[in-house]
Amino acid sequence: MNTIRIIGIDPGIVITGFCILDFLKSTTRLVAYGAIRPLKKDRIEKRLMHLHDEVSSIISKFSPTIMAMEDSFYSKNVKSAVILGQARSVIMLSGAKSDIDIYEFAPRKIKQSICGNGAATKEQVQYMVSQILNLKELPKPIDITDAIAVGLCFINNYQII
Repeated sequence: MNTIRIIGIDPGIVITGFCILDFLKSTTRLVAYGAIRPLKKDRIEKRLMHLHDEVSSIISKFSPTIMAMEDSFYSKNVKSAVILGQARSVIMLSGAKSDIDIYEFAPRKIKQSICGNGAATKEQVQYMVSQILNLKELPKPIDITDAIAVGLCFINNYQII
């Protein structure tokens, strides 16, 4: 069995958290992580292009074979939901253009997979991510640990998929 390299993504138009995880048998290693922050002053098309370019660059640098990302959640604010959908689309396009298999997980599924509770708080998810990977300090902002949780959710469900 070869090492599986996963890019985990918590999509957003203000901050997109990402991580690179290596998984082999029962061992998971955090290779890299960070946050993509398009300029708030830029128009939406420039911010989306920035997201696409950055995700494509990360994929090129780390060569993951799997992209795991948080699925859309329902929002009362239609405009916010549409913009998040656009951000998710350009991120998925980056993965598709690199011929990566893309898996999406609902927020409740991610929380259930990591914490055992689909209604867990972001702080509970952050704590569990740090425990699972034995992190000495928590990556900031919280979007990064959300992205790590997405990648771990893929690993936890890998045999089922």
